[in-house]
Amino acid sequence: MIIKTAEPFFFPGNKTGCLLVHGFTGAPKELRWMGEYLAEEGFSVLGVRLAGHATNPEEMIRTRYIDWMHSVEDGVYFLRGAADRIFLIGLSMGGALSLLMSTKLEVDGVIAMSTPYKIDLPSLKLAKILAPIVPYMSKSSDEPGATWFDQDAWKDHISYPQNPVRSAVEISLLLEEMRDSLPDATAPTLLVHSHNDTYIPSDSMKNIYNALGTDDKEMMWVTESGHVIPREPAKAQVFKAASAFIHRIDKAAK
Repeated sequence: MIIKTAEPFFFPGNKTGCLLVHGFTGAPKELRWMGEYLAEEGFSVLGVRLAGHATNPEEMIRTRYIDWMHSVEDGVYFLRGAADRIFLIGLSMGGALSLLMSTKLEVDGVIAMSTPYKIDLPSLKLAKILAPIVPYMSKSSDEPGATWFDQDAWKDHISYPQNPVRSAVEISLLLEEMRDSLPDATAPTLLVHSHNDTYIPSDSMKNIYNALGTDDKEMMWVTESGHVIPREPAKAQVFKAASAFIHRIDKAAK
């Protein structure tokens, strides 16, 4: 069963659709505030739940990155029932999925926040071998909540307490495919990253930006946020920038 308050969500609106894609071990709740904001702007909004997420870690171990891609694909086709234009909006791994899937599906724009370009961890090389023996690994040695600016949002955050080792292998494979796809990413793209993100290296956004095939691309830096930007104080300026980005492309398409 889905963890309470971690359910997917849909807010009907106009013919411009926003598909919100959460991060690794996370839940749609990470993007719900952003979804509510965009819905108030008039857009149709769908927050998808990626396969194996927001239930239990054992279920996540059984999923592969192709299943996460299919979750996004399902969301796009569902949203097409309400919208003529589709924007993919993702956080962290959800940003990577959004960028990758923009090269496989017809979409009008992408917003990718806190998105990794590559994960360089020596332990990943052994992860596939160790997965059957050591199913989980700890997330961080940091004090719980220490990387969050909004402590109330952190206490309310839903995420698996540990990383399934097999799933860590899958995200590495996903990022490899994303990197290969970036030259084919031609949809207008807004990239957002925090100077205080302790999980994703600060050069990730620039690496993605440089590799993108589109000429219509922007980078936005924020300060008052850790990794989960849509739940942090910086969210107000990011939500406003996201709305302006969508409106600009919408206006040009009409």
